[in-house]
Amino acid sequence: MATAAPTEALLERLGSTRRRSEEMVAGLEPEDLGLQGMADASPPKWHLGHTTWFFETFLLRPHLPGYTPADSRWGYLFNSYYDAIGARHPRPERGLLSRPVIAEVIAWRRRVDAGLTALLERLGKESGPEAEPLLELLELGLQHEQQHQELLLMDLLDGFSRNPLEPAAWAGGAGPEAGYGPSQVAGPLRWLAGPAGLVEIGHPANGGGFHFDNEAPRHRVWLEPYAIANRLVRNGDYATFIADGGYQRPELWLSEGWAAALAEGWQAPRYWRGSGPASGWEWEFSLAGRRPLHPEAPVRHLSWFEADAYARWAGARLPSEAEWEAVACAEELQAGADGCGERIAEVDGLLWQWTASPYRPYPGFQPAAGAVGEYNGKFMSSQMVLRGGSFLTPAQHARPTYRNFFPPGNRWMASGLRLARDAS
Repeated sequence: MATAAPTEALLERLGSTRRRSEEMVAGLEPEDLGLQGMADASPPKWHLGHTTWFFETFLLRPHLPGYTPADSRWGYLFNSYYDAIGARHPRPERGLLSRPVIAEVIAWRRRVDAGLTALLERLGKESGPEAEPLLELLELGLQHEQQHQELLLMDLLDGFSRNPLEPAAWAGGAGPEAGYGPSQVAGPLRWLAGPAGLVEIGHPANGGGFHFDNEAPRHRVWLEPYAIANRLVRNGDYATFIADGGYQRPELWLSEGWAAALAEGWQAPRYWRGSGPASGWEWEFSLAGRRPLHPEAPVRHLSWFEADAYARWAGARLPSEAEWEAVACAEELQAGADGCGERIAEVDGLLWQWTASPYRPYPGFQPAAGAVGEYNGKFMSSQMVLRGGSFLTPAQHARPTYRNFFPPGNRWMASGLRLARDAS
């Protein structure tokens, strides 16, 4: 994890990142801040507390002399999954935490922000090797907070979607929903030949910039000839799949996915609304409330099982994460592969894209030492990889080597799909 010296720019980025989390909830009501719609989600207040706990636990308590931490019991409330740190409150019960109240959480954030500023200013006066690990921890904390900013929005959407009043977190299409809309990729779907043979993927050791530990080490992978779609699958495409009995044809589904679809009553993507399969789907629920379902917008909030079934119905498949990254990083394809490479965060609907790859360690992967080593490595089981980024992803947070991951049955994330196929 490469990081920069503690400059004024770093202090500004710390401040802007921390402020952004609070700005995201500024228009919500107090009742919204404790909302937890399902066991996989967390209330907005908990996200604000957890990201603050992270900085306090890993940076301020051990490295800032004289710092006065919060009530020791808060560590139990806001620890997420760091078993090496200690016990934690059950995740499905985070919505029951009416205390501490939001004012106390915000005051805590202010104390931690002041402590981080003091720590950075002290590091700025030092020039020894002991400063580098602390700067790396700070960078990890900033990236961690950006992850939770995206999770907060997806969790809020889930919670609001369960209210029959269908409230809007941002009315009138303002806020994050302004980044989602019809695809900017014109024309019918085109197939682009991807780099084949022996390719390298993963973050380069000397590549510069931040990366999570699960993005490394860079290694070689053999790819047989393949092609990848120049755009994401759209709502109109997916509606055709539904009309053709996509949710009633077990031959299109893996056994576990078919069982999940039946048990959960899946008939369409997570937030589609309307009369149902017989009469069609005219709406979708969003952070801006109920909105017309646009046929040219990329289909979103799909599980891996649904994405895989659609790909099979379309006579295609999902790309492996190595194929996806090879295309994303191929300069010669940048001009023709809309939505790939560094432009992935600028076009084509901005959705995380399911791949065919299980979330497993790269050859030679070594988690970081200590409790922060639990950040990614401990989840390398029963999850599938998503690539790219979404319209909810903070600016400059996504990159071609980023490995997002979720269980195959989850569909509350801003997830879509891009097709691939073997070369003929």
